[in-house]
Amino acid sequence: MRKLLLGLGIAAAASTALAADYSDDIHKNDYSWRQFNLMYAFDELPDPEGNDHDYLEMEFGGRSGIVDLYGYIDVFNLLSSESSDKSGSDKMFLKLAPRFSLDGMTGKDLSFGPVQELYISTLFNIDGGNDEDTVNATNNAFFGIGADVNVPWLGKVGMNLYALYDMTDHRQDWNGYQFSANWFKPLTTFENGSFIAYQGYVDYQFGLKSEYNSSSTGLANFNGLYWHSKRYAVGYGLKYFHDVYGIEDSAGLKTTGFTHYVAVTYKF
Repeated sequence: MRKLLLGLGIAAAASTALAADYSDDIHKNDYSWRQFNLMYAFDELPDPEGNDHDYLEMEFGGRSGIVDLYGYIDVFNLLSSESSDKSGSDKMFLKLAPRFSLDGMTGKDLSFGPVQELYISTLFNIDGGNDEDTVNATNNAFFGIGADVNVPWLGKVGMNLYALYDMTDHRQDWNGYQFSANWFKPLTTFENGSFIAYQGYVDYQFGLKSEYNSSSTGLANFNGLYWHSKRYAVGYGLKYFHDVYGIEDSAGLKTTGFTHYVAVTYKF
């Protein structure tokens, strides 16, 4: 099984804090970004004891008309070391999270209160590279509604509520729900234009079926501090898991606890 992540909220820093306006040009707020993150995880879960490993993350996102996109591809065990905790596991993991603006599709300003824009939200998690491991395969599709919400102090927070459809061969069934939120909050800016940001996300699954999961709920919460310049970023993140992916914490498989991440980023 792989991470169910909802990004670092980087796109939030590039967009306006006001309600969306599509009255004259649907593409006037378009933008895109791409970056490579060289990362290392310490004691990552789920695992009997937690595993340490390196990986390269190719991360991207942006906006084109009604489509708001976030995604990444992770490549694990870059040197194919047999001593790596990822040796023999899936080599890659893909996440795509396209959202489709209801404001843009209807041509109306649907904002209200702290809600700046409404979306039809989708999310796809797909692993690959280890065809023999079909029991722990990840091939999930999420469908639901989303919103950009102005939260005190944090600013714009992307929120989504999904229903999960498990597309793996041995399931192909609806299996519970997920609430996700992500944020990007600049904390302080230096004279050279670089800044430090608090960025993170939370994924909370609930209503998971007992025929597929040992726990009906699962939580992953990431909190990171990152220094950003125009081309580079360096950061540390602390992630808390609780019965992550709906797997009950046990002596045989640890699914509750903390994981540490360090990252060095190059921005295109």
